[in-house]
Amino acid sequence: MRIFLCLLFLLIPFSKSFGSDDIEQRVKTLEDFSKTQQKTIEEQQGVIDELKKSQRPDEGYGRQKTTAAGGLFGGSALSNPNISLVVNSFFYSSNISGAELLNRGIPGFTTAGIDRQKGFNLDSAELFIFAPVDPYFNLYANIPVTENGATVEEAYFITSSLPEGLQIKGGKFKSGFGRINSQHPHAWDFADLPIVYRAFIGGEGVTEKGIQLTYLPQLPVYMQLGVEALQGENEALFGPDAKSGPHAYGVFAKASFDFGDDSTILFGPSVLTGNTKTNSVAKGTEFTGTSTLYDIEFTYKWKPSKVRSFILQSEYMLRDQKGDLLNTALSAVAPLKRSQDGAYIQGIYQIERWRIGARYDLLEIFKNQYLLSGSEQAFGEKPWRATGDLEFNLTEFSRIRLQYNYDRSASDGRTNNEVFVQLILGIGAHAAHPF
Repeated sequence: MRIFLCLLFLLIPFSKSFGSDDIEQRVKTLEDFSKTQQKTIEEQQGVIDELKKSQRPDEGYGRQKTTAAGGLFGGSALSNPNISLVVNSFFYSSNISGAELLNRGIPGFTTAGIDRQKGFNLDSAELFIFAPVDPYFNLYANIPVTENGATVEEAYFITSSLPEGLQIKGGKFKSGFGRINSQHPHAWDFADLPIVYRAFIGGEGVTEKGIQLTYLPQLPVYMQLGVEALQGENEALFGPDAKSGPHAYGVFAKASFDFGDDSTILFGPSVLTGNTKTNSVAKGTEFTGTSTLYDIEFTYKWKPSKVRSFILQSEYMLRDQKGDLLNTALSAVAPLKRSQDGAYIQGIYQIERWRIGARYDLLEIFKNQYLLSGSEQAFGEKPWRATGDLEFNLTEFSRIRLQYNYDRSASDGRTNNEVFVQLILGIGAHAAHPF
């Protein structure tokens, strides 16, 4: 506008048709119009700022406010509803028959087998929906569709206007326990979960109806503290029939700090505890008692550029259980006490669009107590597994992965040689993943 006025004054000496009074009136009119336009711009900026304040995506430990749309393997949420679809499919091969895989549990840990079809598999087509409801709540839903139908895996709200540092999540959601539990399958660094997850909490992880409160204290380093009250429907750890009403509770803490320009560390403990009633201990039995699961997570990330990175990640878990084991065929009850542990460690190196990874899983590291009627039970070799992974990311919306598992987790001396060829495709805007 000022440039326009300057040009007008430069043209005045060359104009013979306008009087000085007429020129002054025109200049005054232009100045009034400029002030009106500036006021309109300020009002519009105020509306934009309010929209930004009402937006606080739940995904990502920092809860950073953002308005940029992103893709399948990163990005953020808009104030309008974000809808995305992620298709996870894979080809699976094993030297063990399908029937044997279904019955291939981990003796002493879980009766759950491996539910995968040899050949082509459609894991799911997951529909993700996110939008701010108003200045006070954000709403999230995750609806995986499989060949057996659609289920509501997650549907929860997040508060966005509580005093600084406090946030409440309610509905059905993935627990804040551990590192991988809160991630969706398409965000995993490998095609399957570590065997310590399968042994202690099952292949679906801890996804529960309940409520969660988190707090971000004002500290020199990042720290998140959280508590949860959960329904307790996880079949491996608790069970829906263990007690009426909520009967599982969790606490967790996650701390993070940077050192240097390229390196970050995240670590922290988690605990889940509650009443248990499950048939996952041994075939033909039912366990009733209490369970407590402890977890220590550690992640180191080195990222000197967008096309190079290295991630080292590990979790250690310890499960304590006390109660009674019912032999359903004999109607005989015996006291059971289990104290067992396990861990995994994995590394992922990225160069350009390629990522190469390795993972090692091991159970019975320091604790291997299985006391039935006070007598120690033995189940053979320590369960372990080694994994190699190679993947290529065509874009942030598509990923191809080749993975091999050398699996000795069944404690029977027989190796399960598994091969995955996985394809993950995503469309639509998708909220950012945690660090």
